[in-house]
Amino acid sequence: MIPTLRAALFYLGYAAVTIFWGGLGTLTGWMMPFRARFVFIVGCWTRFCLWWLRVTCGIRYEVLGLENLTGKPCIVLCRHESTWETLFLQTVFAPQATLIKRELLWIPFFGWAFSTLRPIAIDRRDGRKALRQLIHEGRKRLDQAVWVVLFPEGTRLASGERGRFQAGGAALASATGAEILVVAHNAGSFWPAHAFRKSPGTIRAVVSERIDTAGLSTKEIQRLATERLDSLMAELPKRRG
Repeated sequence: MIPTLRAALFYLGYAAVTIFWGGLGTLTGWMMPFRARFVFIVGCWTRFCLWWLRVTCGIRYEVLGLENLTGKPCIVLCRHESTWETLFLQTVFAPQATLIKRELLWIPFFGWAFSTLRPIAIDRRDGRKALRQLIHEGRKRLDQAVWVVLFPEGTRLASGERGRFQAGGAALASATGAEILVVAHNAGSFWPAHAFRKSPGTIRAVVSERIDTAGLSTKEIQRLATERLDSLMAELPKRRG
């Protein structure tokens, strides 16, 4: 009963700050330069949400491999288990362009504010067009020193479940020669996909060493990134708490 109440309290605060900050960001964000806009809209919102998650649900996190962020912004491929990583990634890789389905931009307040941050919003029903758009817009973001963040498994998965590693990020790397960082974590053990209740404890996230993709094919890059993610995931603790 108490975990349910704590989760309800979290979602009340989460919804309230999303409506307030999304509305404020939509009204004022367009007046700011892009990088300042990102910090104002996303940085403030995500940090509050992660703090509120710790206060209400007792979920903390630790990050290994932050030294691998040093250098030019590149392509980030992250495991997708929870809503947690969508918040966490915004605080680490800033500013960033996230590959999302375009329907997310239609969500009141959140989507309206998010649309001012230049995400790569695709129509998943047209795979070839989406891939061309990812490569075209992803190249522009990388040239502007903006991180490009993707969830290569496409959708949130249960802890321990593996999805098919889609080729979009690898294709972008092959086309641009950009390096890749892989991010693994065990957030699904504490904030499971499609679950209301949450379990207190410490999420562990690991940022890999950079993968040099120069001269490699999409399939070669996809294989290297998949192997790197599998290796990192195998090292993460499976138990809660």
